Amino acid sequence: MIKFLVSKFESKWIRYCRLPPRARCRTAICLALAVGLLAAGCQQVSADPGYAIAMHGEPALPPDFSRMPYANPDAPKGGRLVQSVPGSFDSLNPFIVKGVALQQIRGFVVESLMARGHDEPFTLYGLLAERIETDDARTYATFHLNPQARFHDGRPVRAEDVLFSWRLLRDKGRPNHRQYYSKVATAEAIDQRTVRFDFGGTTDRELPLILGLMPVLPKHAVDAATFEQTSMTALSGSGPYRVTAVRPGASVKLTRNPDYWGRDLPVNRGLWNFDEIRFDYYREANSQFEAFKRGLYDFRVETEPLRWHEGYNFPAAGDGQLVREAVKTGLPAPSEYLVFNTRRPMFSDIRVREALTLLFDFEWINRNYFFGLYSRAGGFFAGSELSAYARPADEGERSLLKPFPSAVRNDVLDGSYRLPVTDASGRDREALRAALALLSQAGYEFDGTILRHRSTKAPLAFEMLVTTRDQERIALTYARDLKRAGIEVSVRSVDGVQFDQRRLAFDFDMIQNRWDQSLSPGNEQSFYWGSEAADIPGTRNYMGVKNPAIDAMIAAMLKARERPDFVDAVRALDRVLMSGFYVIPVYNVQEQWIARWNRIERPAATALTGYIPETWWRRPPKPGK
Repeated sequence: MIKFLVSKFESKWIRYCRLPPRARCRTAICLALAVGLLAAGCQQVSADPGYAIAMHGEPALPPDFSRMPYANPDAPKGGRLVQSVPGSFDSLNPFIVKGVALQQIRGFVVESLMARGHDEPFTLYGLLAERIETDDARTYATFHLNPQARFHDGRPVRAEDVLFSWRLLRDKGRPNHRQYYSKVATAEAIDQRTVRFDFGGTTDRELPLILGLMPVLPKHAVDAATFEQTSMTALSGSGPYRVTAVRPGASVKLTRNPDYWGRDLPVNRGLWNFDEIRFDYYREANSQFEAFKRGLYDFRVETEPLRWHEGYNFPAAGDGQLVREAVKTGLPAPSEYLVFNTRRPMFSDIRVREALTLLFDFEWINRNYFFGLYSRAGGFFAGSELSAYARPADEGERSLLKPFPSAVRNDVLDGSYRLPVTDASGRDREALRAALALLSQAGYEFDGTILRHRSTKAPLAFEMLVTTRDQERIALTYARDLKRAGIEVSVRSVDGVQFDQRRLAFDFDMIQNRWDQSLSPGNEQSFYWGSEAADIPGTRNYMGVKNPAIDAMIAAMLKARERPDFVDAVRALDRVLMSGFYVIPVYNVQEQWIARWNRIERPAATALTGYIPETWWRRPPKPGK
């Protein structure tokens, strides 16, 4: 378009020079206007390449920033970090549906175009791409690759590698990759170091950032024909580490690349400090903890309150060799839920789901199992400004929800809804009475001690699938309480691998699951509860939700340009989810429980997102030792 305008301007200038003086005067005015319009057009259709991009507002760090605020630029290099992973693995490719892969391949081995700033809701800074260019409406994104970027084999990262990765993940990647990258209308290499993605009118302000986080694989080293097959052959990338040893199902060793191209970038200064990182797998949780007590790995993130409260009483924890920290974050509180698979007929009725929510005795479970360490809130953004729980809807939310008058309960809309609170006895009669009333409305009645549907005579019965000791304890307690209501529940315990396989295939009645939310939720929300994701195995729409109001709120969230509009959209989404009773909130985690051996040290500053092992380092030996 610009070339066309320039061409037209040049032809008019030649004609102008051939005119007599009086005619030139009149024409000069027209040419001046043309120049102004051309300049305005240039301003409208182009933008200066930026060193960073924020979802809302401006990046917190200036263009000349030297490091991330949560990293120690003077951290010593060297040593080894051993981490533990529950379960097992049968693949080294985390970008496909098949198999269980080591997720840390991404970031450690394979890099993305840009790097996330962990002290902000959602801001990206230059990595493989040193600059990003977009317009105010974010109708396109152009990435300018760093001329120093190199893959592990020394070959430069080119535009063709970016396009290859985009097409490969769009066509053969995980469902979230396919969903996100298919939104791109056209993509082209402007030159060897410049790639432009056009969105074809798609209203999605997050899409440039999603593409910025796209992993980039070397075209010359990846076989597209076999990409979807599980493999123990490590992917090649451009990251700070390489996979150097694999014990199938047991461990993976990464070794720091001494020739890593990006070691001096501001986003990397003070990161990637260990010469070697090893991931050891443990099939059973108790043996995993016993290995930690023996010092066989360096740190663990504790998730069991009983163990955090009573399990760290071994000698090393008392003499200072072990450091325990409760880390506060600025994110929505991670939350655990019991998830209804609404694809199952017994859970398709919202009255049944609400009744079963009433019968969950959080107060008893928290007091007897968790030492009162947990709290509980409704919704999926607890403890943040994005949460709609116990907060009345403002005019912006009401306007978004107006086309869907039945999507949100009145008490959720006005902020008066609260999760049920029991007397913590394990046999609250009021909760039982209210639940049975709802079940009666849904067509269930007692046949002796069994609750059956009046028309089909089918009993209300289902299976709870669990994989950890905590999950099993919660499930058994819940099953006991439901039995009082005539509901038969079986609890099936499986190993982590089988649990993941059945969860991804939606092969369950009820599971316990955790969703971690950010301060800038975006396209992943469609992956969690969008209608399209409900029929795609491998997504995280475990509930099987298909609700046009949810789809509309996600669309509004992605469209929002200002933070207040964005907050309204997220809260409206939260209200629709709460009103559907798709899950039973189990508890909220207010802090991260970290235990580490004192041979591992970390920066004094903690990021908004919490702990980041990439910023840690091994304590150097004392002189003379």
